[in-house]
Amino acid sequence: MATRVVGLDIGTTAVRAVELRDADTDHPVLVRCHEEPLPFGAVSRGEVLEPAVVAAALKRLWARADFSTKDVVLGMGYHRMVVRNLTVPKMSLRRIRESLPFQVQDLLSFPTAEALLDFYPIAEVDSDGESGPQISGLLIAAMKDVVQSHLKAAKLAGLHAINVDILAFARSRAIHRGVSDPGVIVQIDIGGGSSSVLISANGVPQFVRVIPSGGNQLTKALRVRLGIDEEAAEVLKKRLGLPDEVAPGDEIAATIIRELTSELLESLRNTIAYFTNNRPEMPVDRIVLMGGGARLTGFSAALSELSRFPVLPAQPYGELELGPDVNQADLVNSECTFVAALGLALGSKE
Repeated sequence: MATRVVGLDIGTTAVRAVELRDADTDHPVLVRCHEEPLPFGAVSRGEVLEPAVVAAALKRLWARADFSTKDVVLGMGYHRMVVRNLTVPKMSLRRIRESLPFQVQDLLSFPTAEALLDFYPIAEVDSDGESGPQISGLLIAAMKDVVQSHLKAAKLAGLHAINVDILAFARSRAIHRGVSDPGVIVQIDIGGGSSSVLISANGVPQFVRVIPSGGNQLTKALRVRLGIDEEAAEVLKKRLGLPDEVAPGDEIAATIIRELTSELLESLRNTIAYFTNNRPEMPVDRIVLMGGGARLTGFSAALSELSRFPVLPAQPYGELELGPDVNQADLVNSECTFVAALGLALGSKE
Protein backbone atom coordinates (compact mmCIF):
# COMPACT_ATOMS: atom_id res chain seq x y z
CA MET A 1 0.00 0.00 0.00
CA ALA A 2 1.19 3.51 -0.82
CA THR A 3 2.79 5.47 2.02
CA ARG A 4 0.92 8.53 0.80
CA VAL A 5 -2.53 8.59 -0.72
CA VAL A 6 -5.08 11.23 -1.68
CA GLY A 7 -8.80 10.92 -1.03
CA LEU A 8 -10.62 12.53 -3.94
CA ASP A 9 -14.21 13.79 -3.69
CA ILE A 10 -15.64 14.92 -7.04
CA GLY A 11 -18.63 17.07 -6.12
CA THR A 12 -21.17 19.08 -8.05
CA THR A 13 -19.49 22.44 -7.54
CA ALA A 14 -15.88 21.50 -6.71
CA VAL A 15 -13.27 18.77 -6.53
CA ARG A 16 -11.82 18.30 -3.04
CA ALA A 17 -8.79 16.30 -2.02
CA VAL A 18 -6.98 15.32 1.18
CA GLU A 19 -3.47 13.84 1.24
CA LEU A 20 -2.50 11.53 4.10
CA ARG A 21 0.94 10.28 5.00
CA ASP A 22 1.13 6.79 6.49
CA ALA A 23 -2.49 6.27 5.54
CA ASP A 24 -2.10 2.52 5.93
CA THR A 25 -1.15 2.81 9.63
CA ASP A 26 -3.02 3.65 12.82
CA HIS A 27 -1.35 7.07 12.97
CA PRO A 28 -1.91 8.84 9.64
CA VAL A 29 -0.88 12.46 9.14
CA LEU A 30 -2.99 14.96 7.21
CA VAL A 31 -0.38 16.49 4.94
CA ARG A 32 -2.48 18.90 2.88
CA CYS A 33 -6.00 19.54 1.64
CA HIS A 34 -7.33 21.71 -1.14
CA GLU A 35 -10.37 22.26 -3.38
CA GLU A 36 -10.88 23.55 -6.90
CA PRO A 37 -14.21 24.86 -8.25
CA LEU A 38 -15.98 23.13 -11.13
CA PRO A 39 -18.01 24.87 -13.84
CA PHE A 40 -21.74 24.32 -13.77
CA GLY A 41 -22.85 21.12 -15.51
CA ALA A 42 -19.55 19.24 -15.44
CA VAL A 43 -20.89 17.04 -12.63
CA SER A 44 -24.55 16.45 -11.89
CA ARG A 45 -25.96 14.47 -8.96
CA GLY A 46 -22.64 12.77 -8.43
CA GLU A 47 -22.12 11.73 -12.05
CA VAL A 48 -19.23 13.10 -14.11
CA LEU A 49 -20.82 14.34 -17.34
CA GLU A 50 -17.74 16.05 -18.78
CA PRO A 51 -14.62 14.04 -17.88
CA ALA A 52 -12.28 16.37 -19.76
CA VAL A 53 -13.53 19.42 -17.84
CA VAL A 54 -13.22 17.60 -14.52
CA ALA A 55 -9.74 16.38 -15.50
CA ALA A 56 -8.66 19.96 -16.18
CA ALA A 57 -9.88 20.99 -12.72
CA LEU A 58 -7.99 18.06 -11.19
CA LYS A 59 -4.78 19.11 -12.91
CA ARG A 60 -5.17 22.62 -11.49
CA LEU A 61 -5.90 21.13 -8.07
CA TRP A 62 -2.72 19.06 -8.10
CA ALA A 63 -0.62 21.97 -9.34
CA ARG A 64 -1.91 24.45 -6.75
CA ALA A 65 -1.96 22.09 -3.77
CA ASP A 66 1.36 20.46 -4.66
CA PHE A 67 0.18 16.97 -3.74
CA SER A 68 3.15 14.59 -3.57
CA THR A 69 1.35 11.54 -5.00
CA LYS A 70 -1.05 10.70 -7.79
CA ASP A 71 -2.42 7.62 -6.02
CA VAL A 72 -6.07 8.40 -5.24
CA VAL A 73 -9.14 6.81 -3.69
CA LEU A 74 -12.23 7.95 -5.59
CA GLY A 75 -15.56 8.57 -3.93
CA MET A 76 -18.92 7.68 -5.48
CA GLY A 77 -22.28 9.23 -4.65
CA TYR A 78 -25.68 7.59 -5.01
CA HIS A 79 -26.92 8.67 -8.42
CA ARG A 80 -27.84 5.51 -10.33
CA MET A 81 -26.71 3.41 -7.39
CA VAL A 82 -28.61 1.07 -5.08
CA VAL A 83 -27.70 0.47 -1.44
CA ARG A 84 -30.07 -1.72 0.53
CA ASN A 85 -30.15 -4.32 3.27
CA LEU A 86 -29.68 -7.92 2.12
CA THR A 87 -29.39 -11.25 3.91
CA VAL A 88 -27.57 -14.14 2.22
CA PRO A 89 -26.51 -17.68 3.22
CA LYS A 90 -23.30 -17.76 5.22
CA MET A 91 -20.24 -18.31 3.04
CA SER A 92 -16.96 -16.60 2.28
CA LEU A 93 -17.13 -12.99 1.13
CA ARG A 94 -15.65 -14.04 -2.22
CA ARG A 95 -18.44 -16.55 -2.80
CA ILE A 96 -21.10 -14.07 -1.69
CA ARG A 97 -19.84 -11.55 -4.24
CA GLU A 98 -19.76 -14.21 -6.96
CA SER A 99 -23.38 -15.15 -6.22
CA LEU A 100 -24.78 -11.61 -6.19
CA PRO A 101 -25.75 -11.43 -9.91
CA PHE A 102 -28.01 -14.45 -9.42
CA GLN A 103 -29.54 -13.23 -6.16
CA VAL A 104 -30.30 -9.56 -6.65
CA GLN A 105 -31.71 -9.08 -10.15
CA ASP A 106 -35.24 -8.69 -8.78
CA LEU A 107 -34.01 -5.99 -6.41
CA LEU A 108 -32.58 -3.77 -9.14
CA SER A 109 -34.18 -1.55 -11.74
CA PHE A 110 -31.30 -2.19 -14.18
CA PRO A 111 -29.67 -5.39 -15.48
CA THR A 112 -26.93 -6.87 -13.30
CA ALA A 113 -24.74 -7.07 -16.43
CA GLU A 114 -24.65 -3.25 -16.43
CA ALA A 115 -23.81 -2.98 -12.73
CA LEU A 116 -20.86 -3.34 -10.41
CA LEU A 117 -22.01 -5.35 -7.39
CA ASP A 118 -20.57 -5.58 -3.91
CA PHE A 119 -21.64 -6.74 -0.46
CA TYR A 120 -20.81 -5.13 2.87
CA PRO A 121 -21.23 -7.76 5.65
CA ILE A 122 -22.66 -6.59 8.97
CA ALA A 123 -23.42 -9.59 11.17
CA GLU A 124 -24.17 -13.30 11.25
CA VAL A 125 -27.83 -14.11 11.94
CA ASP A 126 -29.79 -17.26 12.61
CA SER A 127 -32.41 -18.22 10.04
CA ASP A 128 -35.95 -19.19 10.96
CA GLY A 129 -35.95 -22.27 8.76
CA GLU A 130 -33.52 -25.02 7.83
CA SER A 131 -31.29 -22.94 5.58
CA GLY A 132 -28.64 -22.55 8.25
CA PRO A 133 -26.78 -19.44 9.41
CA GLN A 134 -26.94 -16.32 7.27
CA ILE A 135 -25.07 -13.06 6.86
CA SER A 136 -26.89 -9.74 6.96
CA GLY A 137 -25.32 -6.81 5.19
CA LEU A 138 -25.67 -4.10 2.59
CA LEU A 139 -25.98 -4.71 -1.13
CA ILE A 140 -24.20 -2.10 -3.23
CA ALA A 141 -25.01 -1.90 -6.93
CA ALA A 142 -23.63 0.89 -9.10
CA MET A 143 -24.04 1.45 -12.82
CA LYS A 144 -20.74 0.70 -14.54
CA ASP A 145 -20.79 3.81 -16.71
CA VAL A 146 -21.10 6.11 -13.67
CA VAL A 147 -18.03 4.56 -12.06
CA GLN A 148 -16.17 4.56 -15.36
CA SER A 149 -16.82 8.27 -15.90
CA HIS A 150 -15.09 9.01 -12.58
CA LEU A 151 -12.19 6.75 -13.49
CA LYS A 152 -11.89 8.36 -16.91
CA ALA A 153 -11.65 11.86 -15.43
CA ALA A 154 -8.95 10.71 -13.01
CA LYS A 155 -7.00 8.96 -15.76
CA LEU A 156 -7.18 12.01 -18.05
CA ALA A 157 -5.68 14.04 -15.19
CA GLY A 158 -2.81 11.57 -14.88
CA LEU A 159 -4.03 10.12 -11.59
CA HIS A 160 -3.93 6.47 -10.50
CA ALA A 161 -7.11 5.22 -8.81
CA ILE A 162 -6.14 2.54 -6.29
CA ASN A 163 -9.69 2.12 -4.97
CA VAL A 164 -13.28 3.33 -5.33
CA ASP A 165 -15.42 3.85 -2.23
CA ILE A 166 -18.89 5.11 -1.34
CA LEU A 167 -18.97 8.67 -0.04
CA ALA A 168 -21.35 7.93 2.85
CA PHE A 169 -19.10 5.11 4.05
CA ALA A 170 -16.10 7.43 3.78
CA ARG A 171 -17.81 10.16 5.83
CA SER A 172 -18.77 7.59 8.46
CA ARG A 173 -15.19 6.36 8.67
CA ALA A 174 -13.90 9.89 9.23
CA ILE A 175 -16.56 10.73 11.81
CA HIS A 176 -15.93 7.61 13.86
CA ARG A 177 -12.18 8.07 14.01
CA GLY A 178 -11.20 8.69 17.61
CA VAL A 179 -14.75 8.34 18.97
CA SER A 180 -14.61 6.26 22.16
CA ASP A 181 -18.37 5.65 22.53
CA PRO A 182 -19.94 5.77 19.06
CA GLY A 183 -23.30 4.19 19.92
CA VAL A 184 -25.99 4.48 17.26
CA ILE A 185 -25.41 7.57 15.14
CA VAL A 186 -27.54 8.99 12.34
CA GLN A 187 -25.14 10.63 9.90
CA ILE A 188 -26.84 13.10 7.59
CA ASP A 189 -25.11 14.86 4.72
CA ILE A 190 -27.09 17.64 3.02
CA GLY A 191 -25.48 17.89 -0.39
CA GLY A 192 -26.27 20.00 -3.41
CA GLY A 193 -28.47 17.59 -5.38
CA SER A 194 -29.34 15.02 -2.73
CA SER A 195 -29.08 14.18 0.95
CA SER A 196 -27.75 10.91 2.35
CA VAL A 197 -28.59 9.20 5.62
CA LEU A 198 -26.27 6.54 7.02
CA ILE A 199 -27.05 5.01 10.41
CA SER A 200 -24.22 3.20 12.16
CA ALA A 201 -24.01 1.15 15.35
CA ASN A 202 -20.63 1.09 17.08
CA GLY A 203 -19.04 2.34 13.89
CA VAL A 204 -20.60 -0.30 11.61
CA PRO A 205 -23.00 0.95 8.88
CA GLN A 206 -26.45 -0.59 9.33
CA PHE A 207 -28.75 1.40 7.07
CA VAL A 208 -28.39 3.77 4.12
CA ARG A 209 -30.98 5.91 2.38
CA VAL A 210 -30.76 8.73 -0.16
CA ILE A 211 -33.26 11.58 -0.38
CA PRO A 212 -33.35 13.32 -3.79
CA SER A 213 -33.34 16.79 -2.31
CA GLY A 214 -30.56 19.15 -1.29
CA GLY A 215 -29.40 22.73 -1.16
CA ASN A 216 -29.48 23.27 -4.91
CA GLN A 217 -33.24 22.71 -5.07
CA LEU A 218 -33.76 25.55 -2.62
CA THR A 219 -31.54 27.89 -4.60
CA LYS A 220 -33.33 26.96 -7.82
CA ALA A 221 -36.77 27.57 -6.29
CA LEU A 222 -35.74 31.05 -5.15
CA ARG A 223 -34.25 31.82 -8.56
CA VAL A 224 -37.30 30.68 -10.54
CA ARG A 225 -40.07 31.97 -8.29
CA LEU A 226 -38.46 35.33 -7.54
CA GLY A 227 -37.00 35.88 -11.01
CA ILE A 228 -33.44 36.46 -9.78
CA ASP A 229 -30.13 34.98 -10.88
CA GLU A 230 -28.48 32.04 -9.17
CA GLU A 231 -25.87 34.07 -7.31
CA ALA A 232 -28.52 36.38 -5.86
CA ALA A 233 -30.64 33.37 -4.88
CA GLU A 234 -27.70 31.78 -3.08
CA VAL A 235 -26.93 35.00 -1.20
CA LEU A 236 -30.59 35.38 -0.22
CA LYS A 237 -30.79 31.79 1.03
CA LYS A 238 -27.73 32.22 3.22
CA ARG A 239 -28.91 35.59 4.56
CA LEU A 240 -32.42 34.50 5.53
CA GLY A 241 -32.06 30.88 6.62
CA LEU A 242 -35.03 29.78 8.72
CA PRO A 243 -35.83 33.01 10.59
CA ASP A 244 -38.18 33.34 13.55
CA GLU A 245 -39.12 36.79 12.33
CA VAL A 246 -39.20 38.03 8.74
CA ALA A 247 -38.36 41.57 7.71
CA PRO A 248 -40.71 43.41 5.36
CA GLY A 249 -39.94 42.49 1.77
CA ASP A 250 -38.57 39.06 2.63
CA GLU A 251 -41.91 37.34 3.23
CA ILE A 252 -42.11 35.52 -0.11
CA ALA A 253 -38.51 34.32 -0.01
CA ALA A 254 -38.89 33.16 3.59
CA THR A 255 -42.04 31.22 2.68
CA ILE A 256 -40.25 29.46 -0.18
CA ILE A 257 -37.37 28.51 2.11
CA ARG A 258 -39.71 27.22 4.81
CA GLU A 259 -41.76 25.17 2.32
CA LEU A 260 -38.83 23.34 0.73
CA THR A 261 -36.88 22.95 3.95
CA SER A 262 -39.94 21.54 5.72
CA GLU A 263 -40.29 18.88 3.02
CA LEU A 264 -36.65 17.83 3.41
CA LEU A 265 -36.88 17.83 7.21
CA GLU A 266 -39.99 15.68 7.10
CA SER A 267 -38.27 13.20 4.77
CA LEU A 268 -35.32 13.00 7.16
CA ARG A 269 -37.61 12.48 10.15
CA ASN A 270 -39.53 9.73 8.35
CA THR A 271 -36.28 7.99 7.37
CA ILE A 272 -35.06 7.96 10.96
CA ALA A 273 -38.48 6.80 12.18
CA TYR A 274 -38.43 3.92 9.70
CA PHE A 275 -35.12 2.73 11.11
CA THR A 276 -36.12 3.08 14.76
CA ASN A 277 -39.42 1.27 14.15
CA ASN A 278 -37.68 -1.64 12.42
CA ARG A 279 -34.61 -1.76 14.70
CA PRO A 280 -35.98 -1.19 18.22
CA GLU A 281 -32.89 -2.95 19.59
CA MET A 282 -30.77 -0.06 18.23
CA PRO A 283 -32.03 3.15 19.86
CA VAL A 284 -30.57 6.23 18.22
CA ASP A 285 -28.22 8.29 20.39
CA ARG A 286 -27.70 11.37 18.24
CA ILE A 287 -27.62 12.89 14.78
CA VAL A 288 -24.38 14.12 13.23
CA LEU A 289 -25.03 16.74 10.57
CA MET A 290 -22.75 17.84 7.73
CA GLY A 291 -22.78 19.09 4.15
CA GLY A 292 -23.13 22.48 2.52
CA GLY A 293 -26.93 22.46 2.76
CA ALA A 294 -26.73 21.92 6.51
CA ARG A 295 -25.17 25.36 6.88
CA LEU A 296 -28.60 26.97 6.40
CA THR A 297 -29.19 29.01 9.54
CA GLY A 298 -31.71 27.30 11.79
CA PHE A 299 -31.64 23.95 9.97
CA SER A 300 -29.89 22.05 12.76
CA ALA A 301 -32.28 23.36 15.43
CA ALA A 302 -35.30 22.56 13.26
CA LEU A 303 -34.08 19.00 12.67
CA SER A 304 -33.52 18.46 16.38
CA GLU A 305 -36.97 19.77 17.25
CA LEU A 306 -38.69 17.62 14.64
CA SER A 307 -36.73 14.40 15.22
CA ARG A 308 -36.43 14.83 19.01
CA PHE A 309 -32.77 13.80 18.89
CA PRO A 310 -29.73 15.94 19.68
CA VAL A 311 -28.08 17.23 16.51
CA LEU A 312 -24.33 17.79 16.56
CA PRO A 313 -21.89 19.01 13.90
CA ALA A 314 -19.42 16.48 12.53
CA GLN A 315 -15.96 16.66 14.10
CA PRO A 316 -13.82 14.46 11.86
CA TYR A 317 -10.44 16.03 12.55
CA GLY A 318 -10.06 15.17 16.24
CA GLU A 319 -7.12 12.97 17.19
CA LEU A 320 -5.66 13.44 13.71
CA GLU A 321 -2.11 14.70 13.39
CA LEU A 322 -1.75 17.66 11.06
CA GLY A 323 1.25 18.40 8.90
CA PRO A 324 2.96 21.83 8.87
CA ASP A 325 1.15 22.87 5.69
CA VAL A 326 -2.32 22.45 7.27
CA ASN A 327 -3.80 25.29 9.29
CA GLN A 328 -6.04 23.83 12.00
CA ALA A 329 -8.24 26.93 12.22
CA ASP A 330 -8.83 26.91 8.45
CA LEU A 331 -9.63 23.19 8.59
CA VAL A 332 -12.20 23.68 11.34
CA ASN A 333 -13.71 26.70 9.59
CA SER A 334 -14.16 24.65 6.42
CA GLU A 335 -17.19 23.11 8.20
CA CYS A 336 -16.44 19.55 7.13
CA THR A 337 -15.92 20.38 3.47
CA PHE A 338 -13.16 17.78 3.38
CA VAL A 339 -14.77 15.07 5.52
CA ALA A 340 -15.56 12.77 2.58
CA ALA A 341 -12.09 13.16 1.05
CA LEU A 342 -10.52 12.46 4.47
CA GLY A 343 -12.60 9.31 4.91
CA LEU A 344 -11.65 8.11 1.43
CA ALA A 345 -7.96 8.45 2.23
CA LEU A 346 -8.43 6.75 5.60
CA GLY A 347 -10.09 3.83 3.86
CA SER A 348 -7.10 3.14 1.64
CA LYS A 349 -5.77 0.59 4.12
CA GLU A 350 -8.96 -1.51 4.08
